[in-house]
Amino acid sequence: MNPALDLIFSTLAAFFQIYFVLLIIRILLSWFPNVNWYDPPFSIVSQLTDPYLNIFRSFIPPLGGIDFSSILAILLLQFVSGFFGSLSASAALGF
Repeated sequence: MNPALDLIFSTLAAFFQIYFVLLIIRILLSWFPNVNWYDPPFSIVSQLTDPYLNIFRSFIPPLGGIDFSSILAILLLQFVSGFFGSLSASAALGF
């Protein structure tokens, strides 16, 4: 197929994998109540991930202090990442 499409799809798949790692870091850091989200390394992670997580937080409230919205956010991100990864593979094979 088109090498430009392969490049676009593989770049999007890589972006989603990097964003997945940022989400995991954000979720793990939320377990520590003494993290100051205004310090530079933490504020960057928060500014990058909170808009995406807030989409899911708006319709899935925390239940018993556990934020289940992040699970749904990760599942959707992994689905989209796999979709673009498979598009990249099929574009590389010429399908």
